[in-house]
Amino acid sequence: MTATDDALNLIRLAAKAADDRSGFDQVGLDVSETMPLTDAFLIVSGRNERMVLSIAEEIEDRLREELGVKALRREGRDLGRWVLIDFGDLVVHVFHEEDRLYYSLERIWRDAPVIDLQLESAGEESASDAAGASDE
Repeated sequence: MTATDDALNLIRLAAKAADDRSGFDQVGLDVSETMPLTDAFLIVSGRNERMVLSIAEEIEDRLREELGVKALRREGRDLGRWVLIDFGDLVVHVFHEEDRLYYSLERIWRDAPVIDLQLESAGEESASDAAGASDE
């Protein structure tokens, strides 16, 4: 069993929303085989509490506006260190970068297949730019 098409649409739109708010180090995981309650996790980082809250808010707004999907539950908005948003087929984890290192969800879920988020990654462009700059 793999994540449903609905879950894949949700995670890709959520990833785009996070990217638009400068969310970084995004990882999509297909947890449908081992997690009976959801199909996918999106894990994203923000540099500070304000950014974490902004990313989480943008994801909620975008999924509601474009797909009519509302969050079933949300946790962590009072502190802005780890905001968890449950959309049913998708659970989004928006971490402060320090807390993400501490909790290391990718390590816990390392056996879960990675989902291609289909982002035009600025990180890839930056890496190629840096490689070109080092040749000079």
